[in-house]
Order: sequence, then structure tokens, then C-alpha cells
Amino acid sequence: MTDTDLIIGSDGRARPAWAAGTDLLRHYYDTEWGMPVRDEQGLFERLSLEAFQAGLSWELVLRKRAGFRAAFADFDPERVAGFGEREVEELLENREIIRNRRKIAAVIRNARAVLDLREDGGLADLIWSHQPATNLAPRTLAEIPSRSPESEALSKALKKAGFTFVGPVMCFALMEAIGMVDTHLLESHRRGTSGVWA
Repeated sequence: MTDTDLIIGSDGRARPAWAAGTDLLRHYYDTEWGMPVRDEQGLFERLSLEAFQAGLSWELVLRKRAGFRAAFADFDPERVAGFGEREVEELLENREIIRNRRKIAAVIRNARAVLDLREDGGLADLIWSHQPATNLAPRTLAEIPSRSPESEALSKALKKAGFTFVGPVMCFALMEAIGMVDTHLLESHRRGTSGVWA
């Protein structure tokens, strides 16, 4: 393991370098990242934030998370699905979020796809049906892939259901964030805390 894979914080806890840089990232890593999310609204929020993160830093998205929640009605898919051109123009003027027309349009489109999925088991069933049969056991960051056969299958299933901004790399990041795969390094203090993998 390289000396930058895990950093021991002042609290004595081992975290990967990406999670050790700021208080915001440490808090996110310690309390949320990799914990199971199985409700529709929570999953819609994670999908939406992953879409906004594309090409940008996750810390930027986290800094604007409160703004995103206010702008997108706490990621209530029924309310977001009703957004029209007036709301899009207001969002493009909103300095509290990442102002990108394509990403805003994707979130609205995805909200409508979430509602359509309710007749077919729902978003949570679709996403969690792609949980891999076995978990990863990375000792180094280099051992963590950016995509997997399951994330590729999930991407295809979401696209078929009408979602956009859901490529296999984004889907793998989502799977990590919601605990479907545990990519905490083996010596991280968070390894195994999700309860998903025995």
C-alpha cells in the first residue's frame, strides 16, 4: 500500500486520501458514503447529485447540496417531474447549484422516469437488483475499479427505463455511495460498517 492510500487522521482513524482533505469530505465519508440507501427519494437524490458531479469534484457537489435540495424540492420526484421551462430558467439563474442546462434537464427527465418505474417495482428494486454476488476487498486504491459488469448492466437498465446521465462509471460510483459494493479499503475504519456484506 502506498503512503497516500490511507491517511491516519488526528482522531486516529484511517481514511483514503480523498476523504481526508477537508472536514466536509471527512464527515461525508464517516457518516454517509457507503451506507445503504433503499428509498426512492434518497436514490433519486444520489442519482441526481452523481449527474451534477460529472466532470467536477465531489466536494463541489457536497458544498452545494443544500442548494440542490432547496432548488429541486428535496428531490421529491413527483414535484421535480412537474418542472417546466420556467423552472429550468430559474434553475439556470440559481447560484446555489451547478448551473448546467443538460444536467438540469437530465434530473427532470429522470424524475419522470422514476414515476414511470413505480408500475414496475420502483427505482429501489431496479437499482438493488444489480447488487453483485460477491464484494470487493481492496487493499489499495489501485485495486478499486471504476466500473463493473454490474454497473454496466445497471446503466443499460436505467437507460432502457428512460434515464440519462447514467453511464457505467457513474453507476459504479452510485453503487459505492449507497453500499451496494463496499470499496472501503480493508484497513479503513469504515470497512464493513454498511451491514450489507457480512
